[in-house]
Amino acid sequence: MRPISVLLADDQPMIRTGFRYILEAEPDIEVVGEAADGREAVEETRRLSPDVVLMDIRMPRMDGVEATRLIAESGLPGRVIILTTFDLDQHVVDALRAGASSFLVKDGPADSLVAAIRTVAAGEAVLAPRVTRRLLERFAGMPSEAAPPVPPRLDVLTGREVDVLRTLARGLSNAEIAAELGIGETTVKTHVAHILDKFQLRDRVQAVILAYDSGLVTPRPGWPEPS
Repeated sequence: MRPISVLLADDQPMIRTGFRYILEAEPDIEVVGEAADGREAVEETRRLSPDVVLMDIRMPRMDGVEATRLIAESGLPGRVIILTTFDLDQHVVDALRAGASSFLVKDGPADSLVAAIRTVAAGEAVLAPRVTRRLLERFAGMPSEAAPPVPPRLDVLTGREVDVLRTLARGLSNAEIAAELGIGETTVKTHVAHILDKFQLRDRVQAVILAYDSGLVTPRPGWPEPS
């Protein structure tokens, strides 16, 4: 099989060299290019069409958030993993809204980086279902027991799809959603696929962001309101 192609975007050469050293030790991953700022990351993504872009969030000329937005809007197949020195902050939230499929802390273990690249390249979102819980603890609160009315933005969803989106936004896995709603896991996968298709979302992370921005889940005090 063709190796997973990766573009490294970071303004620090030593960071890029370190990531390249880690990734080139993996037989199924190939580093196809590097970028030293956000604008170059967008240009190289268009030129090389990598499967995955490792994107630093703070770079000169154009930051990682804007670069991620441009890549996502371009329709290119490359998926973005945001790199940050912080566990979760406003910039990461903005990047996830812009279309990133995951975020990783720079000083995390090497095997987490490799696993994230493989997962994102396979079309999944690293934040879901396991890490979504961690995100939601900071980003959005749990839905209240009395479910709120369905926001107008979501009125294209069926009642069951709304139920699945609510549970998805709580960070539940497909198996956990199936158990809670009393339906089969295959049925859950079908509903998730329909949700992603109806809103042209790339992955489950974007579905969580949709649930938050539409008001289906309630933000915790002190965290940014939907823009």
